Amino acid sequence: MDNTQIEKMDNNSGASVLLADADVAIIGGGVVGCGVARRMAIEGASVVLIEKAADILDGASKGNSAILHTGFDAPPGSLEWKCVQDGHAEYLDICKSMKLPVLKTGALVTAWTEDEEERLQGVLEKGLENGVDDLRLLSRTEIHKMEPHLDSSVRAAISVPREYVIDPWSAPLAYLLQAVENDGKALFNAEVTGGDFDGSHWLLKTRRGKVRARYVVNCAGLYGDIVDHAALGNSEFVIKPRKGQFVVFDMAASKLINSIILPVPSERTKGIVLFPTIFGNMMVGPTAEEQDSRDDASVDKDVLNMLAEKAIKMLPALADIPVTATYAGIRPATERKEYRIIEDTERNWITLGGIRSTGLTSALGLGHHVHTLLSSMGASFEKREHVVTPTVPNLAEHLPRDCDEPGYGEVVCHCEMVTQREIEAVFAGKLPAGSLAGLKRRTRATMGRCQGFYCSARLAELTEGKFEIPLGVGDAHE
Repeated sequence: MDNTQIEKMDNNSGASVLLADADVAIIGGGVVGCGVARRMAIEGASVVLIEKAADILDGASKGNSAILHTGFDAPPGSLEWKCVQDGHAEYLDICKSMKLPVLKTGALVTAWTEDEEERLQGVLEKGLENGVDDLRLLSRTEIHKMEPHLDSSVRAAISVPREYVIDPWSAPLAYLLQAVENDGKALFNAEVTGGDFDGSHWLLKTRRGKVRARYVVNCAGLYGDIVDHAALGNSEFVIKPRKGQFVVFDMAASKLINSIILPVPSERTKGIVLFPTIFGNMMVGPTAEEQDSRDDASVDKDVLNMLAEKAIKMLPALADIPVTATYAGIRPATERKEYRIIEDTERNWITLGGIRSTGLTSALGLGHHVHTLLSSMGASFEKREHVVTPTVPNLAEHLPRDCDEPGYGEVVCHCEMVTQREIEAVFAGKLPAGSLAGLKRRTRATMGRCQGFYCSARLAELTEGKFEIPLGVGDAHE
């Protein structure tokens, strides 16, 4: 039974239908859930991913910084450190076969004050302790040789050569697509509302039907504690939503910087970063604002002005570059800094909670960790001999795009050079977009200078009948 058949049954049969019966159910279609689904499918388990939204990456994952971290500043010996290093290595191992882009920028941890300069030595020592042995202290002269446009007030920096920029959306799409291509399933618009465990299997209740599984992995991110409460009756952690606002500068800024410009990190946050994107823009952010709401991703004009001013102070030439977009993401912080991995061995349940800013990198490592935990619970799967490895279309600006090849039909989104062929291919695949946001993350449509103003009418025509909620002209600006 493929995903299309599951969705069709679901729509026709109501909430009592059994949507899937699998070895492992993964709750949450963020990057961590997609990474876990991929690993467990490769290991031979039948998997089903359950997502409450119409598409993947609708929660915290849609607003990440798209940096492939080395773990140089992770707590030494921690699970986060191990998963980040494992994830970094595996991403570089699989990226060519899956056609996932890497922009080899490196990073500079920059000190702008005397206090920050004094703290650099501690950052260096921590990084070396974490096994990132290619870190190097740079003088002001060396910094400006690498980054001539940085303001002269920069005092010192640490070079982190293996921190890269990647595609934050194509990577998790590729992970889930690999799970689906290897007999996995993905269910959307299926919020988990509870579940019953009979001693050997779970029967999860969703708003569109039921899912039976022997093991459950809760990767629900911002709603992880709520899902634990609904199914287990309690949660060992509480999500403390933390908003991060970003400013996106026009593509003209891309020539001004070569590296990811990191601040000296604090105990609470990695801080505000200035970095190029895989899509050819430059960004500054995120902030770290505590809030009660799990879904309020609104932006604040004063905060955005602060971010832009901070970016211009570091890189003065940005003063002449227009801002293309602004947005906010919400990170699933908890009352403690470390990852919150909960094992309920008696009920075959694992929760991956509190996966914050390093989740894009650690997702693949967390997939391995989940496999280890399930094995310790007695799960035994026969690893696949022949694993299907799908590829995803390139969205990176520094590599050839679909518009560079003949026969694309028409350019639908001129700001981002998105073709009709790309949009049609999205709906012909095994994981078609379920919303305009999903289409944007698969093609870059509406991401550019006009933010969908000129292409929204044509997109409405091309997506007619494709989304559960039809695309209206105003939707392109969301």
